[in-house]
Amino acid sequence: MRNTITHPGADNLVYEIREIVGVANNIEKLGQPIIWENIGDPIAKGETVPEWIKEHVAEALKDDKTYAYSPTMGLLETRKYIANERNLEGGIQITPDDILFFNGLGDAISKIYRSLHPSARVIGPNPAYPTHSSAEAANADSPHITYPLDPHNGWQPDFEVLERKLEENPHITGILIVNPDNPTGFVYPPETMRRIVALAKKHNLFIISDEIYSNLVFDGVEYQKLAAFIDDVPGIAMRGVSKEFPWPGGRCGWVEFYNRAQDADFDKYCQSLIDAKMLEVCSTTLPQRLIPIVMKDERYYPYLKARTAKYAKRADLAARILGEIPELIIHKPQGAFYMTVVFKDGALKASQKLEITNREVAEYIESLITPDFSYDKRFVYYLLAATGICVVPLMSGFNSTYHGFRFTLLEPNSESFENYIKILKDSLDTYLKS
Repeated sequence: MRNTITHPGADNLVYEIREIVGVANNIEKLGQPIIWENIGDPIAKGETVPEWIKEHVAEALKDDKTYAYSPTMGLLETRKYIANERNLEGGIQITPDDILFFNGLGDAISKIYRSLHPSARVIGPNPAYPTHSSAEAANADSPHITYPLDPHNGWQPDFEVLERKLEENPHITGILIVNPDNPTGFVYPPETMRRIVALAKKHNLFIISDEIYSNLVFDGVEYQKLAAFIDDVPGIAMRGVSKEFPWPGGRCGWVEFYNRAQDADFDKYCQSLIDAKMLEVCSTTLPQRLIPIVMKDERYYPYLKARTAKYAKRADLAARILGEIPELIIHKPQGAFYMTVVFKDGALKASQKLEITNREVAEYIESLITPDFSYDKRFVYYLLAATGICVVPLMSGFNSTYHGFRFTLLEPNSESFENYIKILKDSLDTYLKS
């Protein structure tokens, strides 16, 4: 080309959660069956959408209005419903004009960071969800800045490091939390939320809270959304239906703006997000129409409670089995449907391997593993080749400084789930002793 056309931050767009699929597909072609534990898609893992939700969808499809554009910000009746439900929860009060719909939170995340001034940085958790960390880094053309979630302290944020980085990096303008967290399943307690809001107020920052799993918190865990603590700090909360209904293919998410009037620059930024969506006309109409219909159904919240009870039971089982390995740090998740395993310092070595019985698979995987692989990625590749279990390494997959991996709690067959967790334990035992 006569001029360079690629954005300078393009190399920061990394999503190993899906990139490992290509490796797994090639291994599957060579005869190794795959157990897909990399992507958080309940439907792909075998969960079924309740018939009563499908009936609501079918009924909505009979209405010609379903096939029309929605208003740019989203269907007014749906935004009224969301605002009312939000206000009933207490905390900051919003109106329908504080809600903006997107084609899934992936769309929202992309626009939120792309609309920031390139010098305005957002600090996020480590481990990081790659859609956030990659989009933020790409916009800034600089590595994503993180604060640690401490596996030695139940995944609580390390506030000493967070505050030091806020002081050392004057370009940091926002703090990101994912609550419940992906990949750890950590739920931010109220006191932790208050401390984050206090830091934002002290340093004149705004807060982004990704709450896509807010209705998938395990029973007995205290949880409140950002709106309960935000006070007069500018903020953006993010929600959607992809994990709840579940309807990941519906691509329907929304953001809620808090305290636009408190800061003129923040208000202008929020308006830029609305203007960017206006250029696209609107977001998908069908799932927007279904939100108040499904959520008002008396069966909805009992349905979610039953789902989260299953995830919690699987988490208990996995923590019990994998917790027998002394080289691992294990914390049971408190929400969402993921679990993260961290290797203790010194547990992994460059010489460790698993036996791969399929010769073609062994040759293929050995050709991919290079000296620059992180130790946890090396384990993940050997695990995939030897057993077919496809998980995601923490360091490269979640922009983390910890060696570890994430797997899902989505396998609906209890016997199959327990079997693969036992295979995972045996593989870990063998690998760590090799």
